[in-house]
Amino acid sequence: MIRFISGALFLFIHFLFIRPAAAGTPPGPNPLSGQWKGPLKLLGGEITIGITIVPLTNGTYYAALDAPQQRISRMPVDVELKGDGLTLSIEQAGSSFVGKVLDGGNVFKGTWKQPGVTAPMTLTRVAVSPVAVAKLQAAPPYRVSDVTFVNPTTKQKLAGTLTIPAGEGPFAGAVLLSDSGPQGRDVDVNGYRMFGQLADYLTRHGVAVLRFDDRGVGKSGGVYNSATTADLVTDVQAAMNCLRTQKLVAAYRVGLIGHGEGGNVALLAASAAHPPAFTVSLAAYGQPGYDVLMRQQGEIMRLIGSDPAQVKAAQDIYQRTVAIIRQTPDNSKARLKVASLLSNANMGIDAGMARARAVQLTTPWARYFFDFDPLTELSKVQCSVLLLNGTSDLQVSARRNMTPLYRSLRRAKRTATSYKLDGVNHLFQPVQDQWPMVNGVQQPVFAPEALKLIYSWVANETRVPGGPQPVTVKRPNTKPKLTKTPATARASS
Repeated sequence: MIRFISGALFLFIHFLFIRPAAAGTPPGPNPLSGQWKGPLKLLGGEITIGITIVPLTNGTYYAALDAPQQRISRMPVDVELKGDGLTLSIEQAGSSFVGKVLDGGNVFKGTWKQPGVTAPMTLTRVAVSPVAVAKLQAAPPYRVSDVTFVNPTTKQKLAGTLTIPAGEGPFAGAVLLSDSGPQGRDVDVNGYRMFGQLADYLTRHGVAVLRFDDRGVGKSGGVYNSATTADLVTDVQAAMNCLRTQKLVAAYRVGLIGHGEGGNVALLAASAAHPPAFTVSLAAYGQPGYDVLMRQQGEIMRLIGSDPAQVKAAQDIYQRTVAIIRQTPDNSKARLKVASLLSNANMGIDAGMARARAVQLTTPWARYFFDFDPLTELSKVQCSVLLLNGTSDLQVSARRNMTPLYRSLRRAKRTATSYKLDGVNHLFQPVQDQWPMVNGVQQPVFAPEALKLIYSWVANETRVPGGPQPVTVKRPNTKPKLTKTPATARASS
């Protein structure tokens, strides 16, 4: 959720699209699909940079950067491909990579630039490890099936994976909702299958799970960047209906688990007709979108070493850009004004790139998110809510986001429970020292304490009256800050 160029950073948009190859490029397999990693040498050490590129069904791409040692994840990347020439622009980090695509797309070789650093860099395609392949091939102790369902509002088809526990049922169920940016059903980040791991844990413990490809990703139809946060609620409602109609699932015990923006979508769905039985928010926003993006911009710029003057200059451009967009409802006029501002802002971008960014900043999603206030609909929430946030989350601060959500729910007299998890980042990974070793290599995992909290809380919320006693929710060993209100039993109907 960031960008920048030549030291001036934006973070206006949560996703950027890779430009298609220039006209005249011979047809054939597109080399830009997968994950690449490489070392970046900095003063005093070396860090690992990861780039993920995902093809979308409308012919464009989604790209993101990860730098685990700096606790940066899913930072949007703008990619330009001309023949074998490749430019990666990571505005929110004030960085860029310019080089060549070699060996049929297996290697990117060039130069990395960021304020105060110019260094050679080689990024190599990440091969799927034999361990990961074995895990994918191993038969899990539950039922797995591919499903498709239709959003009745948009008429588009969505596709996903349904996992149902072994046994007779009926089981409680959960639909998983991804963070901002088009993502596949597993939310795969450099081999870390965030939703794959969460679905596996819950299903092994008796909860049916539906996870699905976002619009325009994988086997799902539609165009992602034409949808606002509110529009995505209709996808969620269609997914809940799909899960509710499964023979082994108790329809009245189906809820939502959303990550990042997906948490906000879940809360909006909980405020609408036919609400979920429960809602789990994993690092959802608790501030207006405009403020979220402004804060993220400053945090990331300071992280990469920008001085106060650079931060102030970038945020001034951000403020002026959003003001233009708000004051100019006509997109064609707004784009001309924004492109002119960006071209003349000494950001090191040409007129063509400025025009492309102006288009991105005036998408329905961007216009909606600038003015989106996640607190306004909380008084309408019709189910209990669990809020989780990590203390090492640099993208969504627990204090600035989870705390306002919790307080607003409590003021509206809604049942809410919140936990802060020490050392957990935005992808809900624990500190790297706690990652398990597999064949001598540490493997990223979903924080075990978070998995236990989610399952325990969901089990309590969906227990059948007269059934087994509620599961005891224990404080994690990391002693997170805890605020809790009593959960209420979900009555059948």
